[in-house]
Amino acid sequence: MNVSTLKTNLKTKSFYHKLAPFFLLLALVVSPVVQASTEEGGTHDFATTFLWIAVILVAAKLSSLVERLGQPSVLGELVIGVILGNLVLLGLHIFEPIKTDLTIAFLAELGVVILLFQIGLESNIQKMRQVGLRAFLVAIIGVVVPFILGTYVVGPLLLPGLSFNAYLFLGATLTATSVGITARVFRDLNKLQTSEAQIVLGAAVLDDVLGLIILAVVSAIVTIGAVSFGMIAWITAKAILFLVGAIVLGQIFAPYLGKIFAKIHTGVGMKLTLAISFGLTLAYLAQKIGLAPIVGAFAAGLVLDPVHFRYFKDPKVVSDVKEIIKDAPQEIQQKVNEAVEPHAHRHIEDLIEPIGFFLVPIFFVVTGINVKLETLFNLPILLVALGITVAAFIGKIVSGLVAGKVNKSIVGFGMIPRGEVGLIFAMIGKSLGVVSDEIFSAIVIMVILTTLLTPPILTFLLKRQDKKIETKRHI
Repeated sequence: MNVSTLKTNLKTKSFYHKLAPFFLLLALVVSPVVQASTEEGGTHDFATTFLWIAVILVAAKLSSLVERLGQPSVLGELVIGVILGNLVLLGLHIFEPIKTDLTIAFLAELGVVILLFQIGLESNIQKMRQVGLRAFLVAIIGVVVPFILGTYVVGPLLLPGLSFNAYLFLGATLTATSVGITARVFRDLNKLQTSEAQIVLGAAVLDDVLGLIILAVVSAIVTIGAVSFGMIAWITAKAILFLVGAIVLGQIFAPYLGKIFAKIHTGVGMKLTLAISFGLTLAYLAQKIGLAPIVGAFAAGLVLDPVHFRYFKDPKVVSDVKEIIKDAPQEIQQKVNEAVEPHAHRHIEDLIEPIGFFLVPIFFVVTGINVKLETLFNLPILLVALGITVAAFIGKIVSGLVAGKVNKSIVGFGMIPRGEVGLIFAMIGKSLGVVSDEIFSAIVIMVILTTLLTPPILTFLLKRQDKKIETKRHI
């Protein structure tokens, strides 16, 4: 064992030792509450939900210790969730009520919508256009290859004797990409503005559209035995019209909305309300036409620019600085204005950031909590799942080959996480009776592995790229 490995192991042990007292204290505090709420039954106990939210938030912050190991905080949130959700295997049922708490489930969904809205705000629509063709090619390859691998290779090879419809659904499940996890890694490492991040984000949105089309077609084949070209064309048209319409019409009408609401009030509250409401409305419209709400939220963030809020007041710190320097020489005024201008432009991001600090960790911790590690204990299913996971990795990694003059590995690995999207596809297949419990368990394991392995791999690739760039500068 070399010195660096020893240091990493010591850090990891230290990380878990630091968490141990927290779990002990939590068990002592929460156990009586769980017992009381169980005995009460009947109406929802909101006070207990408040406690669960506090537990999740504190656990998420404690899990950020993984940053000392060079990993993004999202990995810590996922891992801490997996630990809390699987203490039942040790006979501890303390955190089981979180899994069925509808309020927490709602906050988790709202959290991922807010995250993608933030990602959209921080993304540049011009940069997205520049990588549009490459993102499209990455999305096409990232959907077609996993679908073929799942339907025609992995399915028949590892699960012989099943119906072709079962293989179709397995292939459809492998097409999905959960952009929230990858986007959070890029954001944690301040890499959202890189070409690789823009390609992955653009491809993931297109991926969602293509995945929706495949899911609709496969579901139609299962339920009615056939699918018409007209149905495929209509599903495709709805998805494309929404994305194009949201971006084009949003850019046209957003300035007018800003002007109208600014006439009512120019304060921070109105500014925040307009931005959040715009994001949630597009998330709703996306859901209504069959897309994931996160696609609508991302599109809303992409549309909104600082210019749409020019009728509102500047942040207080910016207006205070401008007031102080109004009698200063022109040259100093110009320099100070240039320095504070980015803070005025970032005001919406700054306003929404605290909301993200509250809601986004809930999503990732709850995602981890709902991971069932007992599925790993069935060896035949585990072996099948590992085969499916390999196909899931390969299917997305090859998509990076068409990303152009960027780090292809970062793009390919950035497309790997399946997350909740893969589970949704699998659950639909199960409800239609074509996905058995065994296949569903294998898909759950694949989702677990792609979700947990991607953040550290992506972090390693991004940091290695930084080192290479730094080395070239010194040469």
